[in-house]
Amino acid sequence: MQENHSERRARLQELASKLSFTLKKEDTGFALYRDVDVPEPVQRNGLTLEEVEDVLNTWKLRGPHGG
Repeated sequence: MQENHSERRARLQELASKLSFTLKKEDTGFALYRDVDVPEPVQRNGLTLEEVEDVLNTWKLRGPHGG
């Protein structure tokens, strides 16, 4: 079963929240921000949903030290 855009966004929003990220929709795409348990805040702007998913999955796989 294929996931539609809003379902995918909701799933990624939930994953971002679990990993202490903030996911926001911007004019140029999506932005991810995290300032918990990192020496410096992590921020990525202008991402597609595919890129958001890649960043979050990489972060999840690498553990607390992040991606």
